[in-house]
Amino acid sequence: MSESTVSGAGRSDSPAVALGPTALVLGVFSAVGALGVFGSTLVLIALPWTIIAGALAIVLGAMGGHHARRGVGRPWIAIVGAALGAVGFFGTTALLWSLGG
Repeated sequence: MSESTVSGAGRSDSPAVALGPTALVLGVFSAVGALGVFGSTLVLIALPWTIIAGALAIVLGAMGGHHARRGVGRPWIAIVGAALGAVGFFGTTALLWSLGG
């Protein structure tokens, strides 16, 4: 079995296809964590992970958007993932900064 599969257009799939969906999943986790801070105590455990997931979603979404412009992957999934990651990252960071001082 070969390392990559061949798509209908005759191009082989690359790992760059997974950047957009990964950014979307991390962005959703980060945004839900940032917006759910006012809820339960479980969020206090997940709070540092929302910042890390948001930063990773921004970076992976930007990389996925770059590869999508070259024709590998879907651009809107990468853009939405980066946007949700930014909401989660900056929302959680602003909340922690306002509570700190």
